Amino acid sequence: MTHINRNECVQNLRLICALPFFSSSSHKDRTREIAPLVKKKGKVFSNTTPCFTMGDRVHLLAVARTLLPVALGILTLLPHSLLGTPAEEEHVRNSALLQRAKRSWVWNQFFVLEEYTGLEPLYIGKLHSDMDKGDGSIKYILTGEGAGTTFTIDDSTGDIHAIQRLDREVKAQYILRAQARNRLTDRPLEPESEFIVKIQDINDNEPRFLDGPYQATVPEMSKIGTSVIQLTATDADDPTYGNSARVVYSILEGQPYFSVDAKTGVVRVSLADMDRETRENYTVVIQAKDMGGQLGGLAGTTTINITLSDINDNPPMFDQRLYQMSIPESAPVGSVVGRIWAKDRDIGVNAEMKYSIIDGDGRDTFDISTDPTNLFGIITVKKPLNFENKPSYTLKVEGANTHLDPAFRHRGPFKDVTIVHVSIEDVDEPPQFDLPAYYVELPEDAEIGTMVKTVSARDPDAANNTVRYSIDRSSDPDKYFYIEITSGSLMTVRSLDREEVGWHNITILAMEMSTVSVAVRVLDVNDNPPSLMHYLEAYVCENAKAGQLIQTVTAVDPDEPLGGQHFYYSLAPEAVNNPNFTLKDNQAWILTRRGGWSQQDQTVFYLPIFISDGEQPVQSSTSTLTIRVCSCDQEGNVMSCNAEAYSLPASLSRGALIAILACIFVLLVMILLMLSLRTHRKKPYLCDEEENVHENIVRYDDEGGGEEDTEAFDIAAMWNPREAGDSNVHGYVLAKLLEADMDPCAPPYDSLQTYAYEGEGSVAESLSSLQSGTSNTDHEYDYLNDWGPRFKKLAEMYGPESGGNEA
Repeated sequence: MTHINRNECVQNLRLICALPFFSSSSHKDRTREIAPLVKKKGKVFSNTTPCFTMGDRVHLLAVARTLLPVALGILTLLPHSLLGTPAEEEHVRNSALLQRAKRSWVWNQFFVLEEYTGLEPLYIGKLHSDMDKGDGSIKYILTGEGAGTTFTIDDSTGDIHAIQRLDREVKAQYILRAQARNRLTDRPLEPESEFIVKIQDINDNEPRFLDGPYQATVPEMSKIGTSVIQLTATDADDPTYGNSARVVYSILEGQPYFSVDAKTGVVRVSLADMDRETRENYTVVIQAKDMGGQLGGLAGTTTINITLSDINDNPPMFDQRLYQMSIPESAPVGSVVGRIWAKDRDIGVNAEMKYSIIDGDGRDTFDISTDPTNLFGIITVKKPLNFENKPSYTLKVEGANTHLDPAFRHRGPFKDVTIVHVSIEDVDEPPQFDLPAYYVELPEDAEIGTMVKTVSARDPDAANNTVRYSIDRSSDPDKYFYIEITSGSLMTVRSLDREEVGWHNITILAMEMSTVSVAVRVLDVNDNPPSLMHYLEAYVCENAKAGQLIQTVTAVDPDEPLGGQHFYYSLAPEAVNNPNFTLKDNQAWILTRRGGWSQQDQTVFYLPIFISDGEQPVQSSTSTLTIRVCSCDQEGNVMSCNAEAYSLPASLSRGALIAILACIFVLLVMILLMLSLRTHRKKPYLCDEEENVHENIVRYDDEGGGEEDTEAFDIAAMWNPREAGDSNVHGYVLAKLLEADMDPCAPPYDSLQTYAYEGEGSVAESLSSLQSGTSNTDHEYDYLNDWGPRFKKLAEMYGPESGGNEA
């Protein structure tokens, strides 16, 4: 047996007695924590020492309270020799000083339960030093975490209390420092030591689902045991102490469709063949309970909203076995006839359809496609329709799912078939031309009345009505052409000029607003002579020598021959022997024939140039080139060209010049006024917009010469057009018709024209009945015999009766 110092044993026992209550479940753990407290001078007071005995299952507080008075009594009664002599004690003390500094108080950590709800401060433990004689000379000081706010110490007795409610989930331990000082001198009696106050856990927190409520999906028709979602509940209590944080899961709502694993929290399908089309959404309530699910444990709940996702387990089906549709025959290609729908109880991609025409007499005439939603079938026109050819069609249409689930093919087939009957509606169609457009070439010198082209259109309807033709005047505003209303013959009514209008794009109308385009290209005929371009003036320097180039001329021709333009230049016949200038044909160069030019001798020369083209018929013209004599520098640059013909007399002042210009301006104004008055005088009264043209009365002061008037026109040509020579009667009539159409002041055809006066030179005088007598007496017509042989027949008809009748 080891001899120990009585004071040390008492001191350590006092510290142990100050330890708080420990539960039996943590007895071994707490024993390991107390072991360092009883270590002193290299000695460890074990459970076999005479100081105290600790059983495996004996409560530490009961042991401490029981051993303390017994140990004190034994130590008091023991012989002094058994405890050791003072010399031996001194020797031991000296040996300890050589090995380790003496500590008069031994302690390390305290324990306290959380959530204390008593009214008094919670006693935690007691600090005590060997030097404390109980006279109050020692002062205990507490510093560190929570000192003064959470923990207090009685500076005289060393008792430590908690003055605030402690929560392990907020703070699990506090590190404090303690020191014993002399109360009077404040001198440290012991070195400052550090100890820990640990907060012991109790079950005061229920499990919580931090992410709830939850959303989950699982395919419909899933097998039993299919995992849906895994839940995890957290418990703030200490998982290393007891069962406070051991969670067990259970399902409160959602049976028999779903279940939950008690340990893992995995939610699974517990009912087979759940159909989304029958029920889509489910609400499941899951509970998490601590203390291993035992009675008295705390619990928390959460909600899971589970949705059954769709799979393709339903085949499509048309809502009608027979569809009736109709469309006008005039509908263009691509027009929508109608739409059909194979309904599918599934949704999303599982309900998407593909439609096709698998049979029927309209497979080549109609087409079917899927709309942007991939649900409906759109039937459209593929080829032009014609009621007269075929009034109805039948289609056999199939609709099939595009996304199939191999696991459910046994529920198929995932397609359906329906019949579509399409009726073609008859419409009054416009006439149709035999060609979509016409192209005609016509020479520009074609005579008026030349037939250009005969167009043909027919009525496609069953009635096959007669087609009438006309020209859309917006396409021929200048009225170059005329079309015969029934035959469709297109003719010219004006002379054509390719240089003015090279193309005529005419729109011909048939009845019922059918139109066709006729493009008339006017072919070129060499009917324009060439002429000089731009350069109609040139100059020659006074110092120019013979053979010097003074100008290069170029010709232009509005005609466009197929082989290109070829011009030939030469001096006009009257200038062939010109002594001053000559022309080189192949380059069209104007050259001098002499030198010694002088402005004083002559300032201006006129050179006629003959130009011809190479096409048939050959066209030619003569242009005059004006050549001025100018003063030039050594490099040939013009310095002055003062022509005598353009110089003003020195005596002519500026005022005189202004007066001359003013007179010229006045004369021009008078000429314009006279022309304007003559134009207005020619216009008849029918141009008055305020009068009604249907009620105009046109009066003529002079009577025509009748049959004796042969100067107005050649009546023989009208009676016998074949003897009229080269005149074209038909063209003449068309020209007059065009002239009447173009004249805005010509009288309309239904105007009333009266002739109030007869010609004075007529033998019969006036034949008008306006001034005839109003009596009913018979007229005498004897005077008809006096009018000559031309009125003989009339005299016999209205003359006096024969003598026999008189008798």
